[in-house]
Amino acid sequence: MAGATMTEPVQFLTNKDGEKIAVVITVDEYAKILEQLEELEDIRAYDEAKASGEAPIPLKQALDAIERKGK
Repeated sequence: MAGATMTEPVQFLTNKDGEKIAVVITVDEYAKILEQLEELEDIRAYDEAKASGEAPIPLKQALDAIERKGK
């Protein structure tokens, strides 16, 4: 995520008073932003899990528990 800079020129939409009300970006830039946001959410979830102090459980055990809960 380092070096997250816009590569395309940024355009703004303004209202009748000239105030910026929206940003126009390319679909590629939008996709990059979403990808970076997902990565940041993963990092935050990891940090929260580590800070919770709960003991980790094996993936198989977690999946089995989820499957049982869904029945």
